[in-house]
Parts: sequence; C-alpha cells; structure tokens
Amino acid sequence: MCNNEKKTAYLKSLADISCKNNNIVPDMYIKNDVKRGLRDENGNGVVTGLTEISNIVSKKNMPNGTTVPCDGQLFYRGINIYDFAADFLSNNRFGFEEAIYLLLFSQLPNKKELSDFRNLLSNYRTLPASFSRDMILKAPSKDIMNSMTRSVLALYSYDDNADDISVENVLRQCLQLISIFPLLAVYGYQAYQHYHLDKSLYIRNPNKDLSTAENLLHILRKDGKFTHLEAKVLDLALVLHAEHGGGNNSTFTTHVVTSSGTDTYSAFAAALSSLKGPRHGGANIKVVKMFDDMKQHINVKDKSQIKDYLAKILEKQAFDKSGLIYGMGHAIYSVSDPRAEILKKCAKELSAEKGLDDEFELYETVAELAPEIIADKRKIYKGVSANVDFYSGMVYRMLDLPCELFTPIFAVSRVAGWSAHRIEEIQNAGKIIRPSYINVKPEVKYTPMAERKAF
Repeated sequence: MCNNEKKTAYLKSLADISCKNNNIVPDMYIKNDVKRGLRDENGNGVVTGLTEISNIVSKKNMPNGTTVPCDGQLFYRGINIYDFAADFLSNNRFGFEEAIYLLLFSQLPNKKELSDFRNLLSNYRTLPASFSRDMILKAPSKDIMNSMTRSVLALYSYDDNADDISVENVLRQCLQLISIFPLLAVYGYQAYQHYHLDKSLYIRNPNKDLSTAENLLHILRKDGKFTHLEAKVLDLALVLHAEHGGGNNSTFTTHVVTSSGTDTYSAFAAALSSLKGPRHGGANIKVVKMFDDMKQHINVKDKSQIKDYLAKILEKQAFDKSGLIYGMGHAIYSVSDPRAEILKKCAKELSAEKGLDDEFELYETVAELAPEIIADKRKIYKGVSANVDFYSGMVYRMLDLPCELFTPIFAVSRVAGWSAHRIEEIQNAGKIIRPSYINVKPEVKYTPMAERKAF
C-alpha cells in the first residue's frame, strides 16, 4: 500500500468480504429461541440478576393473572421518585447529593449526615496537580465522552491503591469520581472549544460551597453566573438521570466488567463507552435537533403542519430519515415516564423565566400529537408517551448548555447509579458474567493455501 486511496480501497474490499460472509438472518434468532438484545418478543428484558437499588413499574397485575400498562413509577431504594422529588423541590433544597447518598447507602440522610456527605464530595472535587493541563488540554477531543473516558483511565495512574476492590476502597474511588465528573466533562468541552474551534480558553475552579448542579453551571459559564431556578432545574435533571435499573446498557456494562474483578476506573470507562452510543445516551440531542429541523421546514404555529411533519418522520421522509420521533416511547414505560412528568413541571417554570413559553407550548403540542400519529402509523404492542429525553433536551437548550455536553451531563448523573451497582456486584455476585451464544456456522473443510481462490 503506497497511498491513502489504495488503503481505502483495500479496507473497503475487506469490509465487503466481512459482509458477504455474514449469514446470520433475523429468523435464526426465532428458530433458536434466542432473546436478541436480552429481550423477549414482547420487549421484556431477560432477568439476569437481582438488585435492591432501583425498581421500575410500568404494568399492574389483574385478578385474572394478566398485566395491563399503568402510569410509570420509579423507585430509588424503594422510595418513589415522585415523593423524593416533591420533598426537596418544595423545601427548596438541591437533591442530587441526597440521591447519591440514598443510592449508595440505601437510606435517606438526616441533616447532619447530608451536610457531612456534601462536605466530603466538595473536598473530593479537585483533580490531581497538572492533570487538567497534561491529560485534558494537551489531548483535546472532538467528542467529550471520549475525553472523559481517557481521563478516567488516566486517573488510575494517580491512585496508589487502584486495584484494591474491597468495598471501602471502591466506595472511596466512586465518591472521588462522582465529585470530579463535572470537571472532566466541562474542562474537556473547554479544551475542545479552544483547540478545535479557536475559542477563548478559560478554566474555572469549582466552588466548595456550591452543589454539583451549581458548580457545573459555575465552571461552564464564562462569567460563572446562574440563577437559582437554573441550578434547581439542572439539579432535578441530575436526580432523575442518576439511576434506572440494572438493565440499561451502561449499568449492565458496569455489572459485566465489575464481575471480572477489574478496577473501578476500567469499569467506569467501559460504562462511559456504552453511554456514548447514540442508542443509549444521545437521545436528547436528537430531540433538540429534530425540533430545530421542524422549525426550519414548517410553521410551528400551525398544528396541522406539525401533524404532517411528524407523519413524514415516521415515513422516513423528514429529519434524519430514521423513522423515529425522538423523545417518544420507552423500552419499559408505555402510559407515562415518571421522570418526564416531574421534569416537565420545572421545564414550564424555566420557560417562563427565560421568556420561552412558545417553545414549551410547541413541545407540549408534539407530546400530545405524536402518540396518536404513532398509534395510527405503526403496529405497537404497548402505548407510547414522552420520555425523559424529550424534556431534558428542551431543558438543556433553555439552560444554554452546548449539545456536546448533553451526554456528558448524563454521565455526571448516572455515575451515581453505576457506583451503587458496582458495589452491589462486588458484594453479592462472586461469579463472572458469561452469557452463552449459539454457533450457527456449519463446519467447513480446511482449504490448503495452494487451492484457495481469490475473492
């Protein structure tokens, strides 16, 4: 290979060989009774473990033994997320640190315990000397999730006890990572802005007196300023994204990798790599871009045009031609997503403060119309409603958060759940997770080199 064109052509030919020799078709999964994606034909997840951390309820049992869809419920350590959110919101306190405590220790903290815990997290919210310069600024990435993953792996080298997987040491590592994830996300973004987009570079230190949500806005914005409502809504989003059962892709990844006995940094790097995937962590970005495209192509004040646009999306004639109305529907919830219901109320409050009532009204119109259109156009086995990504995308846009940080902020929140699940796996599993695959390739006779034909 003497030039890039020849290399590209050769790689394409190898890819063609790979595609040609892949003979697995969808019917084989049915024939072999394989639960593709660890889901049965009704979309229900295959049970692979036990957990006490969170529970999702989307169906209720009927007297005749059947189940019917119901309003979604989410429980953190047995506590209904509605009750938890209502309490800290009505009492005007930030809830994310409290949620972390609940997820990790399976109990709600009293005032002193919460104060001590917040102080601990604040003291951990610092990076090793020269880490920002040597690991983030010197190797800026166009993708902030990749930057975070690299930084997490690099932190292994700064830990004198990195491979100790005792609960006490893993808890210490988890708390440190929970505390510094906002720094890794925002500093990674600042490096990207400076080195790839030629913007001014500013690295703001966190304030130990601020909450996680407040610090995230403080270190992100050039002037470091934010309103209480802005921090309150971001804090709520962090609470609602912190945990969602052991079966979501990144949390299951945490279980799988932890079961091998590896270190915390490797486990969370794997979880970050999972969350980066657009099928998992990038849905709210798609929601925002879908609305941007809608505004460019139709009059969003006309309800009939909105209906036609949504129908064209389903027919793969509009937006990204995927056939998906982003932010609508969920693998588990059908009647409603409790996280969306809670976040929607604060989103309305934020839209009023920002003078964006029309924006909120547009989202509500789509949330009303989309389920009807989907039900009309598609054969679905369960109902469809707006999910948390539908409203988080709107909230992040109202907060002037860059799209590049949408998924990293998800990671800032979900690392709390990953931490709880890693510790639970260490305490209770004791066996490496190793599922089985069925081989469907028949035995092939070996061909000597001299008899092999060219592709």
